[in-house]
Amino acid sequence: MHLKHSLLRPWQEEDALALVKHANNSRVASNLRDGFPYPYTPSDARNWLKNVGENREDVILAIEVNGEACGGIGLHGFKDVYRYNSEIGYWLSEAYWGRGIMTEAVAAMVQHAFTKTIWLRVFAAIFENNPASMRVLEKNGFRREAIHRKAVMKGGALMDEHLYALLKDHWLARGSGGSSGA
Repeated sequence: MHLKHSLLRPWQEEDALALVKHANNSRVASNLRDGFPYPYTPSDARNWLKNVGENREDVILAIEVNGEACGGIGLHGFKDVYRYNSEIGYWLSEAYWGRGIMTEAVAAMVQHAFTKTIWLRVFAAIFENNPASMRVLEKNGFRREAIHRKAVMKGGALMDEHLYALLKDHWLARGSGGSSGA
């Protein structure tokens, strides 16, 4: 997906060095689940790229800026009674924070979710120490549905998790159905 500030594309084995370069950052890792390691090693990058390459259920893309993968974004669908739900997750190199790249990428992924899949609800769980991510979601029409008090243990601190969601009918009502929404 070609966007104004970036390109969303499948991850490639050749992205391993750029992945380590941009992911090996404690400030990035502090906002993500523990499955995203810090320090982020070449072995971590190779293993993750292998797993992504084998994943046929989720939509997991690299965020490319200036010809280099510098972040990632994904939609992870649920099953059973939650089959119309998808969780969105994302990260971006600190070098590119504050440029509107993630707001635009989230808009593109939401459009994909609501026009190319069966999903009717996209949600994200954000740690209390990440107000920038909350703003990205709010700019894209997500609403805070809940605060899960002291639900997350990260970096030795117990903190709240903010649950944001966007429903397809609300997205359509915003007039986002035909644009990237960015």
